[in-house]
Amino acid sequence: MTTLSRKRRAAWTGGLARILVVAIPLGFLAAAFLYPLGSILLTGLSGEAGGLAPFGEVFGRASLRGVAWFTLWQAIASTILTVVVAMPAAYVFARYDFPGRSLLRAAVTIPFVLPTLVVGSAFLALLGPRGALGIDLSSTIWAILLAHVFYNYAVVVRTVGGLWAHLDPRLTEAARVLGAGRWRAFRTVTLPLLRPAIAAASSIIFLFTFTSFGVILVLGNLEFRTVEVEIWRQTMSFLNLPVAAALSVLQLAAVSLILLTYSRYQQRRAVEQRLAPATARKPQTAREWWTVGGTLTFTALFLGTPLLLLVERSLQVGEGWSTTAYTSLADASDSSLFVPATEAIANSIGFGIVAMMIALVVGILAATVIAYRQGPVSQWFDLLLMLPLGTSAVTIGFGFLVAFDSPVDLRTSPFLIPLAHSLIAIPFVVRTVVPVMQAIRRRLREAARVLGASPFRAWREIDLPLIARSGLVAAGFAFAISLGEFGATAFLVRPERPTMPIAIFRLLGRPGDLNFGRAMALSTILMVLTAASIMVIERFRLGETGEF
Repeated sequence: MTTLSRKRRAAWTGGLARILVVAIPLGFLAAAFLYPLGSILLTGLSGEAGGLAPFGEVFGRASLRGVAWFTLWQAIASTILTVVVAMPAAYVFARYDFPGRSLLRAAVTIPFVLPTLVVGSAFLALLGPRGALGIDLSSTIWAILLAHVFYNYAVVVRTVGGLWAHLDPRLTEAARVLGAGRWRAFRTVTLPLLRPAIAAASSIIFLFTFTSFGVILVLGNLEFRTVEVEIWRQTMSFLNLPVAAALSVLQLAAVSLILLTYSRYQQRRAVEQRLAPATARKPQTAREWWTVGGTLTFTALFLGTPLLLLVERSLQVGEGWSTTAYTSLADASDSSLFVPATEAIANSIGFGIVAMMIALVVGILAATVIAYRQGPVSQWFDLLLMLPLGTSAVTIGFGFLVAFDSPVDLRTSPFLIPLAHSLIAIPFVVRTVVPVMQAIRRRLREAARVLGASPFRAWREIDLPLIARSGLVAAGFAFAISLGEFGATAFLVRPERPTMPIAIFRLLGRPGDLNFGRAMALSTILMVLTAASIMVIERFRLGETGEF
């Protein structure tokens, strides 16, 4: 009787655990993502004329049509420019092994994980009215395009370069032996093989630039506005929620169409390739050394100059050099932020820790379902959890603002901020942990079950130690994402609890050299914290785990 009771209890406990593993991620996604999106849709359809009045206003106003057109063409231009500028670096990191290659490859990734507001501030330090060039280019389209190239440079280097490193170089050599020049060999042999990776990188860049917010807000000065910026403007400046909701719905439809088009393209263009082991070798000829040296010099100047100028501007207030901008961050008498700027640092770190914990718990549970279950259920579960990655942060923040006003008004709750941050970070956690879980041999779990371990104990004793390292990588991603998140936070933050990106934006909007210097100082601190997170990621990464 006792043995039977134990078996029943173990079976009941195992069944409950399996239900919770699925129910917790689904419940979180339904409450924090699907419900706010549904609320946006209802708000957008709540107007007159059959509920389509807000959409009619969007299509009928020339200014809003102009915003949509600018959003589209700047994303196309940014994508093409980024691919062209970053391809030489992708080639060098893929084909050549040189001193410091791993460290430099990690450093190239730092701009990608930097908060967009820091990127905007860095280019403001370079091209703004107080910029190093002495020419105010901050409100031109070129400043925006260059900032987008800077931000997405690593996507091409790591996505295209990752495939390029495993292409058999003998294919190109054979074409050269048959008389093809360097350009023709690249165009007819290498480029077709790289097409899937270029398409993947282009889709990521287009998605990020199509939904660009922080960079446009800082450098565009509201003269250039994407749909993201217009949603924020219609909500915060004009309180026109129906039009903002209509814009959010149309943007979500456009993003879904982009993802669907890319997915179908990949299916049609999928080709079977024989990938070789990593083929990087040391440069041998003078031409190869010049190629490596020239490409790395350009990369260092292009990526390093804005960041170094950010630090330089934070140390230059008025005449000479000083740390006034940093020491004044603790000044409680300044009313521009309502609280000392140091509290913004503490708020960001606190929100980041909470968001990281939520993202890890939900993401690891979701990864368990995806990794251990086979078939359509696992695929649909994976697709559903990836949806927040294709949804703009502004839409998520606006959805929270619309959805959580009844039956209890939670819009003033500080918990909504890390909740929104974790929603954005969960896809990164899932994509980081799932490959490691899938690599764990089932025989280990089966042996533990034979020895009497419950499913939970088998997972705790076998899987958890093995995924702990990838969990640290996922935690670094989640923390870095939370630190720099601006789009959703702009809707949810309270004046007395600003985060670092919010404080930076407020200081940039204030006149005076000291406020500009404090904005640069906060941007520098945020850059250092984010860079520390990415170095932790690189330190604990397992092989290619966590690549784009």
